[in-house]
Amino acid sequence: MSQSAIRCSLRPAATLAVLARRALPQWLGAWCLCLLASFACASEPALTTVIGGKAVAHTVSELLARADVVTVTIPRDVAYGRSMTYRAIPIAALLSGAGPAASIRFAASDGFATTLPAGQLLAGDERGARAYLAVEPGDAPWPSLRAGDPASAGPFYLVWTQPERGRIVPEQWPYRIARIEEVASLAVRFPAIVPAAGLPADGSVNRGFAAFTRNCIVCHTINLGGDAAIGPDLNVPFNPTEYLRADALRRMIRDPQSLRRSPSTRMPAFDTAILSDRDLNDVLAYLRYIANRKVPVPAAVK
Repeated sequence: MSQSAIRCSLRPAATLAVLARRALPQWLGAWCLCLLASFACASEPALTTVIGGKAVAHTVSELLARADVVTVTIPRDVAYGRSMTYRAIPIAALLSGAGPAASIRFAASDGFATTLPAGQLLAGDERGARAYLAVEPGDAPWPSLRAGDPASAGPFYLVWTQPERGRIVPEQWPYRIARIEEVASLAVRFPAIVPAAGLPADGSVNRGFAAFTRNCIVCHTINLGGDAAIGPDLNVPFNPTEYLRADALRRMIRDPQSLRRSPSTRMPAFDTAILSDRDLNDVLAYLRYIANRKVPVPAAVK
């Protein structure tokens, strides 16, 4: 037994009680500081990535402390409609282990979900479109997205440099991201949304399916297939080609407010810079095609 232990054992009980009372405030203060620190860590926004079946949680402070953080300026930011500068990480750095043929699903906290090919996200050519995960610092919050709503595009937002070189559309800029996960492709997970194998690969229906998965399935399901949880299903129980005139449906896609005035609508306008006239014709061809191939409606959905 050490000398200090022997001396403590020889102290009268009253002396030990006095020492305990003196030590209590110091111990309690340290405990409170530890508790506050744990609450701060618990309340810090976190992003979950799941690659190769392995789930990892990333906090804002952890991501911003990485050695590969860079500053990127986006001249025409999709969420804000103006030039924005962010602290960001090349998204490829968070997708280590994902193969170029994989699909990556980005799920937002508001129900938005988009699935992108990993090859597009892993591309590192400085001459092409490059994807970054922008991270919102806790001490320097981004602006709110709209008047009257304090929420920003953060804390995690997928942004692109030179998006025009990769034909990146606005629906491929998910913000308020909560989870990034390697998944099977939409076609594999939801075969009921896919055109029949016998149709021409470059025909209007297959082209329309491709345009639909880039622009529409991020908010809508179709034939009860898809990851999104914002808009209604576009085939079950009815397809919009079944209850809207062709000209009205075109107007709704081009500018939803021109057909039905609703300040609370979340559907964006798809102008010709985003969805060409040919793409729009193809999307309508796909919708007409899938209208005749409805899946049975489960009792819970009716």
